Amino acid sequence: MSKFDEQILVVNTDVLLDNKQNAFNGFIDNKDSKFKAIVSTLPQFEVKRRGDMEEDPTYKQLISYAIIASGDETLVYKRLKGGGESRLHGLLSIGVGGHMNDIEEVTDIKEKMMVNAARELEEEVGITEDKLKSFEIVGLINDDTNEVGQVHIGLVFKVEVDKTDIFSNEEDTIELIWTKDSDLKSLSPYESWSELIIRDAYA
Repeated sequence: MSKFDEQILVVNTDVLLDNKQNAFNGFIDNKDSKFKAIVSTLPQFEVKRRGDMEEDPTYKQLISYAIIASGDETLVYKRLKGGGESRLHGLLSIGVGGHMNDIEEVTDIKEKMMVNAARELEEEVGITEDKLKSFEIVGLINDDTNEVGQVHIGLVFKVEVDKTDIFSNEEDTIELIWTKDSDLKSLSPYESWSELIIRDAYA
């Protein structure tokens, strides 16, 4: 199946952002009132064909974006040319993730999100959910200043791991770099979401 035929979770943008009342650019944490309002709309998700959504800003595709931490270090990864999204080649990221799919047997939207995020972690860096020391939703990331960002919203997770449990399952697409939190700003170039999270959450 082509990635464009994948059935993914989306939410109508006007519903999600309450007709722009809850619009934001950047990272907001889980204590922000907009976070709570936006998350409360997620049960109104729809399932749509990915290819139809890629250039349709009337919907936001739900993306899991998991930050992997070990003590005072964060895993940074570089997207190599073997990766699927050519617009992101060569850029650094602190978020492991991807599109979310419906899991019909799971009715709770938060649990659906966690299952999707856990699947991406296992696929990309080889860590299974039982090896995660902690696993929580810490915020949301949005960036309407570019064409990729206009059709996506990121659900930002943070997981604590033992470094020895992490490896790249996709060595042709991802290079892994453990970095002190205090040094994250010194690296570049980041994809826009990572740049915004580092700006807003690691100040």
